[in-house]
Amino acid sequence: MTRKTIVITGASDGIGAAAARQLADADHRLILVGRSAEKTRAVAVETGATHFTADFARLDEVRELAAQIAAEVGENGIDVLANNAGGIFGDRTPTVDGFEKTLQVNHLAPFLLTNLLLPQLLRSGAAVINTSSVAHRLFGHIDIDDLDNAKKYSANKAYGDAKLANVLFTKSLHTKFHADGLRAVAFHPGTVSTNFASESSSIMRLVYRTPLKRLLLISAEKGGGTLRWFIDGTPDDTWFSGAYYDERTLSNRVNPQTDDAALAEALWQRSAELVGLTPR
Repeated sequence: MTRKTIVITGASDGIGAAAARQLADADHRLILVGRSAEKTRAVAVETGATHFTADFARLDEVRELAAQIAAEVGENGIDVLANNAGGIFGDRTPTVDGFEKTLQVNHLAPFLLTNLLLPQLLRSGAAVINTSSVAHRLFGHIDIDDLDNAKKYSANKAYGDAKLANVLFTKSLHTKFHADGLRAVAFHPGTVSTNFASESSSIMRLVYRTPLKRLLLISAEKGGGTLRWFIDGTPDDTWFSGAYYDERTLSNRVNPQTDDAALAEALWQRSAELVGLTPR
C-alpha cells in the first residue's frame, strides 16, 4: 500500500474520528483537524496523528490552519484532503466574519482551506473528498444573490444549500483541475448517529436526541468506514471524479442544480470574493 499524507477535518468526533481510527493501522501520515482541542488531541494520540485546532466559524483560523498544514507537509504535498467538518445549526446567526454560520462552516471555510492548500494538493495529484448530504437534494436551492438566506431562513434550507454547495464545489474542482491531476468527489455518508445536529433548531434534532436514532441512524463507525473507502480508493477506478455518491453508490438522485455549470462557476466566483481570494 502506498503511503499517503491524509488531512481530515471534522476529526475530533463522528465519522472523521472513526475514519482516522480505521486508518491508524495503515502506514499513512494522518493530519487531523477539529474544533475541540481536547477531543482532537485525544484522537490524534490514539491514532499517532499530527493534529491542529481550528474553528471554521472563524476564517482567520482557517487561514492559519492552511499555513500550519503547508508548513507541516513541506515539499511532500498532500495526497488526500477530506473536507468533513460541518453541521446544521439553529437560528440565523452571523459569524464574526459576517456570514450565516451554516454557509460558512459547511462551505466557505472548506472552500477557503482547499484553495489555500492547492499548491500542496496539485503537487501530489490529490483527491479532495467532500462530505455532503442527501439534504442537498431534499432542502437545497441556491440563490447566488442570497447565499446567506436572508430573505427566508430555515435551518433545513441553510443546511441543504450548504450541502448543495459542496456538490457544486466538487464539480468545479473537477472542471478546473482534473487536467492537472486533481480528483474530487462528494458523498452522503448515511444518516449517522453523531452530535452534529445538537446545536440545531431543525426538526432533525429530534431524531438525533430520541430513541428513534436506534432505528433510523447508522453508527459513526459505519459512516467512517465509508469515508475511509473514498480515502483508500483509487480515483477514476474505485470512484469517479466530479461525481456524487450516496454512501458508496454512484447516484443520479441529485438536486437538478448540480448540473448547472453556470451556477457552479458563479458559486465559485462568489465564494472566492466572499473569502478574499482572487477568482480563478
